[in-house]
Amino acid sequence: MKPLNLIALLLFLAGAVWALTRSDRTVREIQGGYYKAISPFLKSGSALETKARTFLDEVRHSKELEVELAQEKANAGLLPLVQAHLREVERENNNLRHALNFAKTSKFEVVAARITRRQPTTWWQTVEIDRGENANIGTQLPVLCNEGLVGQIDQTRQDRATVILLTDEKCQVSAKVEGTPEVGILSGQRGANDVPKLRLRFLSKDTPVQPGQKVFTTGRGGLFPANILLGTIESVEKGSLDSEALVTPSVNFADLETVFVVLTAGE
Repeated sequence: MKPLNLIALLLFLAGAVWALTRSDRTVREIQGGYYKAISPFLKSGSALETKARTFLDEVRHSKELEVELAQEKANAGLLPLVQAHLREVERENNNLRHALNFAKTSKFEVVAARITRRQPTTWWQTVEIDRGENANIGTQLPVLCNEGLVGQIDQTRQDRATVILLTDEKCQVSAKVEGTPEVGILSGQRGANDVPKLRLRFLSKDTPVQPGQKVFTTGRGGLFPANILLGTIESVEKGSLDSEALVTPSVNFADLETVFVVLTAGE
C-alpha cells in the first residue's frame, strides 16, 4: 500500500476510535455539527429535486398538449368534409321533398325515376333513367321535372329507359308564347356545348313576341300535354318570311337528378 493511502487509513481509524470513545453528549454534538454542516447541501438538493419534478411535470403536460393539438388539427381537417356531406344530404332531402310534392300535386299519373347514366359526348342529348317496362314505361312518353318539360322516352328496356332531352334538336315540341297568338316548333340546337338554348321557329314575320315572355306546350299532336312550361324568350330574330326566337329552357339540364315519366294525362 502506498504511504499516502496508509496515512489516510490510519487517520480515519483514529478518528473513528476517537468518536466512539467519546461520551453521548459529545457524540450528539458531533452529529449536530455534521448535520449543520451538510444542511445547506440537503436543502439545495431538495430544491433541485422539486425543480426537477416540476420540469418533468411540465414536459409531460406539454406532450399531452401536443397530442391534443394534433387531434384538434385532425378534427379541423375533417370539418370541411363533414360540412360538404351535410350540404349534400340537405340537397338530396330538398330534391326528394320537391319530388314528393310534385307527385302529389301533379294532375298527371307519373312514375318517378332517377337519372343513372349520362355520357359526356351526349350530355345535352340523352340520359338514362332507372325505370323501364317493369314500371309500364313505353316509348314517346313525356318526361317532366319540377321546372318543366325534360323530354320524352326514346328507348325502353325491362329496368331502364333512355330519355331524349328537349335540348336535342331531334326533340321537337309544338309551343306557344304566353299573351300572344304565336305558335311555333321548339327544339334544341345542333352542336350545343355549354348551357344550350332552344330555338322557337315558324313564328309570324311581324311577331309581337318580346324577351321575357314564357313559352308553353300547346298539346297539339298528342305527344306532350298542354301548358307545360318550356322556357323564357331571350331574343327574337325577325325574317322576311317568318321569325325565330331564342329560348332559355326552364329546366336546368346540367344538373338533372330526378324526373317524372307521364303515364297518363289527368282530366
